[in-house]
Amino acid sequence: MISQSRSLRSIPPVGRSLAVAILALMAASASGQSARPKPVRRSAPPPAWDAAAVSGTFLEDAFTVLQGERPDFKTMSRGSGGPASVGPAEAGTAAGGSGVKWSAVVSEETLTDEIKDMKAVVAAAVTRPTDFKGGGYDKAREAFSSVALAFGVIAAYEVDIRWKKDAATARDLFARAGFNCKTGTDQSFAESKARLADLEAMLDGGAPQGKPDRDEDFQWSQVAARPALMARLESADEALAAAVASKSDFDRKLDRVVHEAEMVAAIGEAIQHKNFEFHDDDTYRGYAAAMRDAGHAARDAGRKKDYDAARTAVGALKKSCDACHGDYRG
Repeated sequence: MISQSRSLRSIPPVGRSLAVAILALMAASASGQSARPKPVRRSAPPPAWDAAAVSGTFLEDAFTVLQGERPDFKTMSRGSGGPASVGPAEAGTAAGGSGVKWSAVVSEETLTDEIKDMKAVVAAAVTRPTDFKGGGYDKAREAFSSVALAFGVIAAYEVDIRWKKDAATARDLFARAGFNCKTGTDQSFAESKARLADLEAMLDGGAPQGKPDRDEDFQWSQVAARPALMARLESADEALAAAVASKSDFDRKLDRVVHEAEMVAAIGEAIQHKNFEFHDDDTYRGYAAAMRDAGHAARDAGRKKDYDAARTAVGALKKSCDACHGDYRG
């Protein structure tokens, strides 16, 4: 260092700074060489996979020994990992689907019989224009509304059943006819006759000839006016009350009990959906759900030929209807 310092003093001032920089670089290079990291020794790669060596340890196809049904992840709710809830939901699909398992609410047989029964009501109402205008239009309104509801359920049914292909078209046609039969006019009479022809054609295996003029997505409130459905409920309530008046009446009317009870359940389910009047009122929805559940209980009792259970269910139905009428009618 002393000799280097003396040597630097002997260098002219102009070149002295350059010499200092060169010495600094030489020192840094020497330091870097001494601090160079040692090479890392890596582990040897694993041996190649030998399938014969592990034969019998792993299953070639685990599904050959697993038991139980495979989970359906399409029905799992997002984020919760559990099953998606099923119940009244907004109808946003073209067919009017709502997330409801309609086959558990009302059977194909009941829907088919309801359409047949209401066809007879319409036929009687449109026999003569004078009878139609004298009050037959009101009967036709109730019948068309019930038919529209039945086709609405068929369109939303989760499995393929009779008339499903044409159900959405029929739903809209009969819904419009029901709304137009609020009064007895030449126009509503002519439309009723045309819809009767559609019903006869569909019952004979054909398709409806009319074309709906829907421009927006279907909503359950458009299937029928609430008063028309309430009139259908009153008819069902009267039929069920008569069927459980005695054990002998019940035994003779088991099929009617099942039919009317399922129609009650279908209406109780439908009127909870969006845009039906009071659909967003929790109390009203509670009454509708209670009515639907009472309908299911009466249906199950009819299928089991359980008279006492049927009387209890019909009593619960009447109670829910009376409570709802007390709060919301008028």
